[in-house]
Amino acid sequence: MAMKNGFKRAGVLAVGALLLGVSACSQGSTTKTPEAGSSQSAGPANIKIAYQQWGPGTVMKNFLTGAKAEYEAANPGSKVEILPIVASENDYYTKLQLMMRSPNTAPDIVYEDTFLINSDITAGYLKPLDDYIKGWSDWSQFEDTAKGAAKGQDGKTYGVPDGTDTRALWYNKQLFAKAGLPADWQPKTWDDVLTTARTIKSKVPGVIPLNVYSGKPMGEASAMQGFEMLLYGTKDTLYNFDQSKWVVGSQGFKDSLNFVKTVFSEGLAPQPKQSLDPNWGNKVGSDLLPNSKLAIALDGSWLYNNWQKTGAKPWPQWTEVLGQTAMPTQGGEGKGKVSLSGGWTWAIPAKSKAPDAAWNFIKTLQTQKNATKYATDGAQIAVRKDVASDAGYKSSAKSTQFFTDLVGVTVYRPALPEYPKVSNEIITAMEAVMTGQSSPEEAAKNYDEAVEGIVGKDKTTTESQSQ
Repeated sequence: MAMKNGFKRAGVLAVGALLLGVSACSQGSTTKTPEAGSSQSAGPANIKIAYQQWGPGTVMKNFLTGAKAEYEAANPGSKVEILPIVASENDYYTKLQLMMRSPNTAPDIVYEDTFLINSDITAGYLKPLDDYIKGWSDWSQFEDTAKGAAKGQDGKTYGVPDGTDTRALWYNKQLFAKAGLPADWQPKTWDDVLTTARTIKSKVPGVIPLNVYSGKPMGEASAMQGFEMLLYGTKDTLYNFDQSKWVVGSQGFKDSLNFVKTVFSEGLAPQPKQSLDPNWGNKVGSDLLPNSKLAIALDGSWLYNNWQKTGAKPWPQWTEVLGQTAMPTQGGEGKGKVSLSGGWTWAIPAKSKAPDAAWNFIKTLQTQKNATKYATDGAQIAVRKDVASDAGYKSSAKSTQFFTDLVGVTVYRPALPEYPKVSNEIITAMEAVMTGQSSPEEAAKNYDEAVEGIVGKDKTTTESQSQ
């Protein structure tokens, strides 16, 4: 769908593909790695790895702790320091970029969202990894689209992907039963979704009918999981790769904002003050869904990692209580359903004092065994062929196949240097509409003007990429 052709042309789209692999970080010695394939050649070193700590979950912490022990045992005298950054998504990006500006504060490995790669390259924050990768046999296991998500516009690779994801509608079958709704729910249009949410509101009072992330505190979750899951269900797109221009003035943009207006003005969504809570995403997974306070959630494939034994809210019954169905396109057009794919990579800052040791730690994270463990525990869609074919991974969750199948219709963000600023304007428009400060038309007009100011009017078009 959408930007796949553009991705082939531009080679800069933000994450996505079929299969998974894990990677990570470190900081330490300045010794030169004699051979990129050797995992013990950097010598003793002190390395630091920075990642975002999402709420109370411990999956990443436990994974990195295990890799640290493995690496230190294999490299006597080396020390790995794990630096969790407890922050909302946007605050994490800001703090990480501040750290990477100086060699005095730069970690040796960072957890880098793929949509930021090109803007961070432009800012001089990241080190290309091509010299390391060319001697690393495991790189051949990664799907080409996953590799592309970690590439800069200069064609060089700046990160090792640790998985991808897709997005869809999660729904509570018990609440649906109370409302007289089918257990096998398959909405075909936006109106079907809204009609179901209205039924929930009428028949099951006290429950939030539908959650669509919106507003500044939820950051990229609002832009990608909320708005772009709507926009790419219309005939319009954010960026036209044929023309290399950003799209403004589209009807799909206005229609998507109208959807946001509808769910908030009709009380089908959380209260705006709830949605504007920076911890709202954590509450959805650890409280609202497991405690049957939310009927429908437009959310990601990874959501169930909250409910595993290692998750923030162990909930073995989730496989029976919750169903998953694809987000439909606006009127059932095209393939009838839409998904967005994103993902993260392990990258080495340009100002790392120990890039060779950092690379060796990434390779420790990326052994087949470790990659499979993280894909399974972290509820990731695999980007490695050997992980995707692993029997334990394939049977790890009831929803794995459903979300993997959505890769066939998925859309990727235009991970260009300007995207983070454009994304912020999307979020601003959403918040203005959800709080009633602007009409969808006014908010769309303000967005168009802001984008023209960011990229230049000559870099905008009113023609969307054909989907």
